Amino acid sequence: MALVPLNINGRVYEIACDDSQVSRVTELGREVDRRAEALLKQLGNVPDARLLVMVGLMLADELTDSREQLKHASGAVDAAAEGDATLAEGIESLAARIEGIAERLERA
Repeated sequence: MALVPLNINGRVYEIACDDSQVSRVTELGREVDRRAEALLKQLGNVPDARLLVMVGLMLADELTDSREQLKHASGAVDAAAEGDATLAEGIESLAARIEGIAERLERA
């Protein structure tokens, strides 16, 4: 188990994680720090606890939006797949009709 020091708004928080996750946790900590810094520029001095709650809410909002977009995209993929299946059925039906016409022409 590794301890990763994260610098958020000038304070160091040590976070325990699996050894294989050190770089990921470090990257996520940098993102939280960037968000905190951006909020502080907009709002001025905010207590650390409130700042971290606000950053958490921002990230949760983005995550919720991303999930909704993914759900809509998944629906569009499903609709496209249904359209492809309908198109394939139409092509098969048209091919059968063409074969029928060809057979009739051969008999004539």
